[in-house]
Amino acid sequence: MSTLKNHVQLIGNVGQEPTITNLESGKKVARFSLATNENYKDSKGEKQTDTNWHTVVAWGKVAEIIEKYVVKGKEVGIAGKLKTRSYETEEGNQRYVTEVEANEILLLGSK
Repeated sequence: MSTLKNHVQLIGNVGQEPTITNLESGKKVARFSLATNENYKDSKGEKQTDTNWHTVVAWGKVAEIIEKYVVKGKEVGIAGKLKTRSYETEEGNQRYVTEVEANEILLLGSK
């Protein structure tokens, strides 16, 4: 049951080409945005789509898979956890970012 405490699963489309960074340690990190769509009918019965954007970060082997196979528009499924970090801007303002740290990826859709 402990794996359910912070677990995220998303299926969506990649919003931009992933950025791959090679760290000094030899590890890779991949970052990309993922769009998930939710369809519903409004009060008038008309179909509406609500799109949410998620920032996805992946390390190591998962980042290598993303580098080889994931492109803008590709449908993927990811599993991972939410991570929140903070940083300070040049103006001295504190900013907080919540990202999905992917530890699994599933390539979906056509090749």
